[in-house]
Amino acid sequence: MFKPIRKKINEIDHSAAEALLQSNRRGILAMNGDNGYPYAIPINYFYDCVGQKIYFHGAKAGHKVESLKTSDKVCFTVYGNECIDKSEPWAPYVQSAVVFGRCRLLEPGPESIDRLKEFAMKYYPSEQLVDKEIAHAGRAVQMFEITIEHMSGKQVQEK
Repeated sequence: MFKPIRKKINEIDHSAAEALLQSNRRGILAMNGDNGYPYAIPINYFYDCVGQKIYFHGAKAGHKVESLKTSDKVCFTVYGNECIDKSEPWAPYVQSAVVFGRCRLLEPGPESIDRLKEFAMKYYPSEQLVDKEIAHAGRAVQMFEITIEHMSGKQVQEK
């Protein structure tokens, strides 16, 4: 169902792709937008490697919510781990991980708050600040969950 990476020499293993998802702070979420146009936006996210899910937050209404209610199929991409080979310092290597999956809006309640806290702990310096922010604005936040159906990763040299 999902196409394999064409140039196998560029493929990184599953654990390296997961490590990239675990370490990055932002990625690009792509979904089916209005009138057949793709809609891709940068988001902060939390990757749950045990559950094989990606969580992010946003507003309870808007283009993203409308798009996801129309079609739950998404693609999520992160890239990084740039490194430079001293023999060719003008052409760095970069890794990317691409995830295909289904995204759902989490219902308000304990599960949503738990995921919001996990997400926030990735970005805030202390649990105290996380709890304070959730108490202040947690009810206004919509949490989203991507269930991963396929993940691939690769490393390319930017020549």
